Amino acid sequence: MAGLAPQHVPPDPPSPQVGARSAPASAAHWRRQIFAITWIAYAGFYFVRQAFSVAKLGILDDPSVHTVLTERVLGVIDAVYLAAYAVGQFLWGMWADRFGPRVVVAGGMAGAIVASCVMGFSSALLVFGGAMVVQGLAQSAGWAPLCKNMGNFFGVRERGRVLGIWSSNYAFGGLAAPPFLGWWAYSVFDSWRVAFLAGAGTLAVVLAAFLVFQRNTPPDEGGPTASSSPVSAPSSSSSRAEEEGEERPARRQWTPLALYHEALKDRMVVTLGAAYFLLKPARYAILLWGPVIVSRRLPEVGKVGATLIPIAFGVAGVLAPVLVGWLSDTVFGSRRTPPCVVALGLLTVALALFMPLTAAGSTGVMIAVLAVIGLAVYAADAMISCVAAVDFGSSGGAGTAAGLVNGCGSVGAVLGGLLPGFLSGTTLFYGFAAAALLAGLLMLPQWNRVPVTA
Repeated sequence: MAGLAPQHVPPDPPSPQVGARSAPASAAHWRRQIFAITWIAYAGFYFVRQAFSVAKLGILDDPSVHTVLTERVLGVIDAVYLAAYAVGQFLWGMWADRFGPRVVVAGGMAGAIVASCVMGFSSALLVFGGAMVVQGLAQSAGWAPLCKNMGNFFGVRERGRVLGIWSSNYAFGGLAAPPFLGWWAYSVFDSWRVAFLAGAGTLAVVLAAFLVFQRNTPPDEGGPTASSSPVSAPSSSSSRAEEEGEERPARRQWTPLALYHEALKDRMVVTLGAAYFLLKPARYAILLWGPVIVSRRLPEVGKVGATLIPIAFGVAGVLAPVLVGWLSDTVFGSRRTPPCVVALGLLTVALALFMPLTAAGSTGVMIAVLAVIGLAVYAADAMISCVAAVDFGSSGGAGTAAGLVNGCGSVGAVLGGLLPGFLSGTTLFYGFAAAALLAGLLMLPQWNRVPVTA
């Protein structure tokens, strides 16, 4: 809230004595393992998610299907997918709080694999569209539950740095998946259908590894709980009650309405959701329309150049979460709002200057501007959608909070996919700049907020 005095994060528990070396060693082992497998898991989702964008090139050139799956139809299917994805975001975070991340994420992977295989074998419009609805719901089972999974193993004091590095998974997946799938589809088999099947096969391998190596919480293997690990403090009233010998709250608090009520008690969750809704259209517009935008500004670079130049946006996106997470923990004392506001301010300027700066037709300028936009948008994105969402959700409701915030962002993503087809470049980028400015202003009153949970 505006004017709210800074809240101090509880001090970390004292370090264990020499005689208890095995517990910290076990905790460190599980933290490394969970970091690795959850990073791989979310990156793996992209090898199915990006299959459709890779397959579009072949679909539009395939005389057996292009009369049914026209460019406009493919655009509508994209919108249907994004709408299903938004719905899923509001659901699966809550389910992860109720049943644990393992069940939800594994189920999402299985659904994504089946849907991708269906799209690889059938091009009937209703089957294709239905599979994309399933794909959207399945894909949305990844982010919020995995954020909760990471929050169970890492405390507030280090989440900025750790989750900042971890959040590079989706930028990496978006960069690595298209060339990998395109190589299998067009260089090895010369069939757009293989893009779906190669993606499904890759995610199947990731699913197998996830089932072997993932755990919901440290106690699954008899290790320390999150609140007793060397870097965590008691994370909620329920965990404090357990330490004091009180009974856990009744199971009725696991009802959907109770979980949403708990997540929304802190107005910061609402602020994050609103800011993410305003931020997401710019990111998705460049993700889905980047080559078209570049081609319109630099027609001389050709199709290949228009496809390669937006890579600058993605490369900066891999680096941004690492940088913003480090700044949040070390410079701003685990406060998440200041680096968000700084990133949103930089994004506002970069988006507002995009059309004037690229008017000269310089490839170097285009690459530089896209890189700055990528750095700013992914920095704010990672901090809002992951670190802050987990921090300001309660211990038992981190998944619900992350799902709510990401659901709001996913609604904005639908606009990012649709607006570039209806608006001029000038209107589009000035509109995105205004949205980024408004997001920054919404978050500014929360400058000094730090989470009370750990």
